[in-house]
Amino acid sequence: MRPVSVWQWSPWGLLLCLLCSSCLGSPSPSTGPEKKAGSQGLRFRLAGFPRKPYEGRVEIQRAGEWGTICDDDFTLQAAHVLCRELGFTEATGWTHSAKYGPGTGRIWLDNLSCSGTEQSVTECASRGWGNSDCTHDEDAGVICKDQRLPGFWDSNVIEVEHHLQVEEVRIRPAVGWGRRPLPVTEGLVEVRLPDGWSQVCDKGWSAHNSHVVCGMLGFPSEKRVNAAFYRLLAQRQQHSFGLHGVACVGTEAHLSLCSLEFYRANDTARCPGGAPAVVSCVPGPLYAASSGQKKQQQSKPQGEARVRLKGGAHPGEGRVEVLKASTWGTVCDRKWDLHAASVVCRELGFGSAQAALSGARMGQDVSKRYECANFGEQGITVGCWDLYRHDIDCQWIDITDVKPGNYILQVVINPNFEVAESDFTNNAMKCNCKYDGHRIWVHNCHIGDAFSEEANRRFERYPGQTSNQII
Repeated sequence: MRPVSVWQWSPWGLLLCLLCSSCLGSPSPSTGPEKKAGSQGLRFRLAGFPRKPYEGRVEIQRAGEWGTICDDDFTLQAAHVLCRELGFTEATGWTHSAKYGPGTGRIWLDNLSCSGTEQSVTECASRGWGNSDCTHDEDAGVICKDQRLPGFWDSNVIEVEHHLQVEEVRIRPAVGWGRRPLPVTEGLVEVRLPDGWSQVCDKGWSAHNSHVVCGMLGFPSEKRVNAAFYRLLAQRQQHSFGLHGVACVGTEAHLSLCSLEFYRANDTARCPGGAPAVVSCVPGPLYAASSGQKKQQQSKPQGEARVRLKGGAHPGEGRVEVLKASTWGTVCDRKWDLHAASVVCRELGFGSAQAALSGARMGQDVSKRYECANFGEQGITVGCWDLYRHDIDCQWIDITDVKPGNYILQVVINPNFEVAESDFTNNAMKCNCKYDGHRIWVHNCHIGDAFSEEANRRFERYPGQTSNQII
């Protein structure tokens, strides 16, 4: 999130590259009058996985047929309208490139353009119902605020899955729960269901299942466990089984993608002759269970790395590069999906991939790529601020009717502390600006406590800071 606040800009349209990696859209519109029902003749639902109840791929039923929305030209304003159609007060974000998985059927809307204040998605501009040049790899999703509209009548809103769904998985040590070092690499497999955490029946449990569970938790592979020990231990404990019949191929990025069955509520004898499923995972080099294990892994001879990630802001993300004939090169994103990305992640010592990014999102080949755009409605004036979209790096800042002079440019990240950080002191950058009517100079940029208090006071008291008059 990178809001920008500016004092005393100049009478000129300036293209200012913020070089940001994550920004937001424009401010959320008000919810307007109380909404009682959605668009006439349309039904809405959230679908996909993994997701929470207030987020997912947007699907619309029209003329008895379910379809999706293409992410071309999709904005936060469109997400606001759709979230209200679904009975939520507003949107907090939106997703592209089928983040919640590709849908099926028709792509009902393409190039959807909303101002954010429409009472129905039918009031927004688009290419027309069913007119699209997209594929389901471009399905749009929304993240709604977890707050329902008062009095909303949701007979037109259909949840895609009323039955149970696996969303969270954990490993619980069979003994000494709470006293084991982190991360936990071996123990009982548990899934979170509406009634709480439940165990999985191990009848038919395979190494492929363990491979998927370990990958979900960030581990590159699994290893065998002492089944006799756990079966003996299971005879002395009570268990709550909620899942059985798990059958994974081994390439799934999430347990919910495997074939599985939930126990019915009236089952009296669950998992007869079975025991809780147990897994033991191998931690990767960046996720070792103890310092001794780290030393043991570091002592092993390391061959030359043939795959690496570049251009990412955090460990485990970046542009995929492969070494061949002593030269590093990149991988084409055609047919690039979670399966392929998970192979790379596991090879690098991580678990399953969380996302398979395409379109050079992490920059083009060991050079960074920036994308600029002017969306017309964005721009800030003297003493005002605005929120910028997350998927572009450069924005227009409108300084029309501002007289020449000296000014301050301030860029603030995470202003409302909505994202947890260990240190918020470096979230604001200030720069001195000088405008002569034709050009702007930006200098003395600094963040946090880079300057002393005395230097900061001098910085903020130079002529021209508090008015548009040249002093």
